[in-house]
Amino acid sequence: MISLQPQPEVSSEDRERGLRLLVTEAIFSGGTAALTTGVILTAFALHLGASNAMVGILASAPFLAQLLQLPAIGLVERMRARKRIAVFTSLLGRLMLAIMALLAFFSGTLPLLAFLAAQLVLCGLGAIGSCAWNAWMRDLAPEDRLGTVFAKRTVWLTAISLLLGLAAALALDWTAPGSFDRDLVFAGMFAAGCITGLISARVVAGMPEPLMPPAPGPVDLVELLRRPLRDGNFRRLLVFVASWQFAINFATPFFTVFIVRQLHFNISFVMVLSVASQIANILALRLWGTLSDRFANKSVLAVCAPAYILAIVAMAGASQFADRDLVKLWLVGLHLLMGATIAGVTLANTNIALKLSPKGAATAYVATNAIVTAAAAGLAPILGGLLADFFAARQFELLVRWSSPNGVFALPFVLTRWDFYFLTAGVIGLYAIHRLSLVEEHGEIERREMVGQLLNETRRTIRNISSVAGLRSTTDLPAALLRDARARMRQRRTERS
Repeated sequence: MISLQPQPEVSSEDRERGLRLLVTEAIFSGGTAALTTGVILTAFALHLGASNAMVGILASAPFLAQLLQLPAIGLVERMRARKRIAVFTSLLGRLMLAIMALLAFFSGTLPLLAFLAAQLVLCGLGAIGSCAWNAWMRDLAPEDRLGTVFAKRTVWLTAISLLLGLAAALALDWTAPGSFDRDLVFAGMFAAGCITGLISARVVAGMPEPLMPPAPGPVDLVELLRRPLRDGNFRRLLVFVASWQFAINFATPFFTVFIVRQLHFNISFVMVLSVASQIANILALRLWGTLSDRFANKSVLAVCAPAYILAIVAMAGASQFADRDLVKLWLVGLHLLMGATIAGVTLANTNIALKLSPKGAATAYVATNAIVTAAAAGLAPILGGLLADFFAARQFELLVRWSSPNGVFALPFVLTRWDFYFLTAGVIGLYAIHRLSLVEEHGEIERREMVGQLLNETRRTIRNISSVAGLRSTTDLPAALLRDARARMRQRRTERS
């Protein structure tokens, strides 16, 4: 029988069972996320006739809802039953997906507003549950295995997103935009997301929850928030988190709009790009998890964050090519790079916030981190949506011309609309990377050394693959020949003497 009560003592067997369920739960929550968030959510909003401002608000909803973690801190500290809070908020929130499924068959302003309201309720309840969930996981997962455990969980999350992303791409490709069949596809996605979300809540209910220490007294929210803000190192982390989240969420929520409306590709191609990104994410996750446990999360961020920002800026290059096939290759390459690097950024961001939080009192630290993330990431897409018309009426053109006796070579470079977003995100991202350098974490190494470790891990993986494939003897052949030659030379010297 499942109990939602905390356990005074969590045995090693119960803890391991809970960690296994943590990975199992990722299969179902990953299914919900894959079918109802990201590209699917934006595509559904465009299907219902959403404007750029509405797309920005929808993108900001999950982040702005995290501000509810402030009262959620008090709720967790008063009830001291984190599993109960996480399960009930999950059940109620996922029911909103059933309402969204029904809205697929309607059009106009009222369904759009109802869709937005349902999304806000879902995100709000998710934020309250997330506050309890994060503090619960901080006490359940061993600190020296945080990177490995959550990397494994994220691998499953990404794998499910990959499979369902392929299915969604096929379904959207087989249906015409604006058709009744397209209505059925979106309704089916959100209905399936509702079902997998309810199953996820059932799995969570079976995980053990360590009993929180007794409350020292009445909960003072202001004092709870002051504690992490008085921590100088954690405060520096918050500045990095705020600037980073603003940078990436100023541009990335509009990737789908950029590709569909400016580059004139269909939604199914956007899903293919999403799948490519998820494949790279899966392949890179275990590597980042290993490196974050061996060295430090900050070292992983020092490599992944600049590469991710560079990829966002390079999105502006997609509008410079006339060849459609070249544009496709460019976008696929950038999404592969972003998928691999965001895997390290997401994992390290989560782990470093948990690692810098005191054990047994992580609720305030984790929630403060989430609130800062929410404010920055929620403001960025709203501002981006409101500035869409402003940037649409602006254009920057640079012409590089080379003249010679053989003729004139001209290379035009034109920035329009969404291109400005990508460059702005790049500038803010550079500031965020500077702020990261000020954060202190035990075990961190220099970026150059981290790149070396990354290459060593990659070479080790390739050698393992070669061994499995029966190619080890081929790769070791030169060394073997050299050893044989040296042995023969030593033998000859011995015979002569």
